[in-house]
Amino acid sequence: MRKVPKITSFEMHMVECQVSHTGLSPARVSKKADAVFTQEMFALKVNTDIGVSGEYVSPYVVEAAMLPQALPLLIGYNALERENIYNQAKRHLKKALRTGLAAVDIVLWDLAGKYYNAPIYELLGGYRKRIPVYLSTTSGGKNGALKTPEEYADFAEQALQLGYRGFKIHPWSSAAAPVDQHVAMIHAVGRRVGGKMDLMLDGSLQYETFADTLKVARACDEENFFWLEDPMNDGGMSHYAAQKLRQLIKTPLLQGEYAHGVEQRMTYLTAEATDFIRGDVIQDGITATMKLAHAAEALGVDIEIHVGGPETRHCIAAIRNTNYYEWGLLNPKIKRVSNPSAQCKEVHKEGHLDVTLDGIGKDGCVPVPEGPGLGVVYDWDFIKAHRTAVKVFK
Repeated sequence: MRKVPKITSFEMHMVECQVSHTGLSPARVSKKADAVFTQEMFALKVNTDIGVSGEYVSPYVVEAAMLPQALPLLIGYNALERENIYNQAKRHLKKALRTGLAAVDIVLWDLAGKYYNAPIYELLGGYRKRIPVYLSTTSGGKNGALKTPEEYADFAEQALQLGYRGFKIHPWSSAAAPVDQHVAMIHAVGRRVGGKMDLMLDGSLQYETFADTLKVARACDEENFFWLEDPMNDGGMSHYAAQKLRQLIKTPLLQGEYAHGVEQRMTYLTAEATDFIRGDVIQDGITATMKLAHAAEALGVDIEIHVGGPETRHCIAAIRNTNYYEWGLLNPKIKRVSNPSAQCKEVHKEGHLDVTLDGIGKDGCVPVPEGPGLGVVYDWDFIKAHRTAVKVFK
């Protein structure tokens, strides 16, 4: 009989490294595709009394600020009791909107995979090993790219030729381009690749009025878009406006990115304020994302997971009612994925996922990591060399 691993300590390492060729800057508005900026992240490690550890590097440093109030309270717990720890950490982090819970949960799933010598997706049940991908663009105008409707259409055609199954548009900001230009861009992309790949529009809360949102939504209707995502400048939280929009359009809505946890996200579905529900492994964790996926499955609807990374791939590989893996953010001048989880590849010694524009398979899919736990090996020499602070909780 295996010995139960008890948590003896947590280590939290704050890390900084230089990132280039992502098109981002600290303000995320660089006009140079080769701009270099400092990426902050933190590495979380959980240690046990039997020598098995779990490791995870998170790009969301805001979580690190909240964790000191929860980590000391988890010492001594059975490291395999992720459901118990999820609920305890959720309670301890309640006033912080559970920020930090995801990193704790993911590091414990990595530990469990190493304990059982299995990848996380197998522990979750497993459903597939190849995941369909859509290309997710940067906002228009970044790095001097995607300045016109035709440039969006050209990029969509390039994505189709590279084998992507879908193409998601992040448009210009509402201040940078009138809504008529947004409508023209939707039609340009639809005319070029409509019917050949799934098309999505992520408004990212850009549209200032319900009227502008409706204009954009009706253009999506005409081009048979697969979904319209978080279009209104309502903080992504107005159920009533989304209900009214759903009554007037045929394009399915995808909402929930700006909610926190299972409960808030589920209210979008029960309020009939969305068609697809947004999940986020990096911000909610694996346990919460799987709860949300199963709850959505019980209602007969799909969950779509926000951004990419190994933790996201494992979840998608174990979920039946989901369609795509998000590959971005990209534009014609950026050849490397600029999602936070893909930045600073030097943090990984082995198993780092390919993050280039042309890195997907010929089948339009990407694989799931097969190693134990997350299936990646972190370079702790690099982490310690670029560490700005460390805290140990015993």
